[in-house]
Amino acid sequence: MENNKKWYLLVFLGCVWGSSFILMKLGLQGVNPIQMGSLRILFAAAFLILVGFKQIPKIPLHKWKYIALTSMFGTFLPVYLFAVALSKIDGSVSSILNSLTPLFALVFGILFFKVDVQRRQIFGVIIGFIGCILLILFGEGENATENYYYALLIVFASIFYGINVNLIKKYLSDLKPLTISTGNFVIMMFPALIVLYFSGFYEISSEPKVITSLGFIAILGVVGTGLSNILFFKLIQLSSPVFASSVTYLIPVVAIILGYFIMDETLTFVQGIGALVVLLGVYFSSKK
Repeated sequence: MENNKKWYLLVFLGCVWGSSFILMKLGLQGVNPIQMGSLRILFAAAFLILVGFKQIPKIPLHKWKYIALTSMFGTFLPVYLFAVALSKIDGSVSSILNSLTPLFALVFGILFFKVDVQRRQIFGVIIGFIGCILLILFGEGENATENYYYALLIVFASIFYGINVNLIKKYLSDLKPLTISTGNFVIMMFPALIVLYFSGFYEISSEPKVITSLGFIAILGVVGTGLSNILFFKLIQLSSPVFASSVTYLIPVVAIILGYFIMDETLTFVQGIGALVVLLGVYFSSKK
């Protein structure tokens, strides 16, 4: 039963986070990247504190340092990195680069967390990575190589995600996912407020295009960040860091399909093959 549950969570998160790139693009039409990153955190924080405030006293004092680390690596830094990157490069390209996360989860797990990884899991990560390369090299439209520096921001975000899943698995597996998520955003809320204050948001907050963007960012913050964080932490506890981070292999598949049907982007035959290879990689990386 739990084996089925982890697959349901994986697919659901892949769909939610795959659609998040469109929401980020729409949000950036009214605000700048720093403002969007801060607002995304604040909307998620409001949601999580509302539903999980009773969980805060349940966090042991010695666990708060790990809560702080996971909030920094798992959300705070990546949110701003993605926002800045998406102001210059295509969402589907960003989602593909984000698929490097399982590779970094595997590398950091072996080097620093003494994670027991079997050969077929490594094989699955390599297969998924090959699928991502096919998607990058043979996709039409804007190419990430035209903006190396902005593409590099997504790579750094993937590194932080890889560290984060290992931290949660090793140090926070005994806490409920809602407890971890609420603690994370209690810590992030105040820095995000300070960043938003100095970003010039309040001077433009009444403009119609800003109000429209706020709607998209609110959905992104509540569903794509707050609720999804809870489910992702649950997925880590049910499976392994490598399997949980393999959700980033599904994200570009969803992003490309949505781009094809909603944004009129072209889906090539080789991209379809790459998507199938990605799914094959997810299957092998999940095997224990």
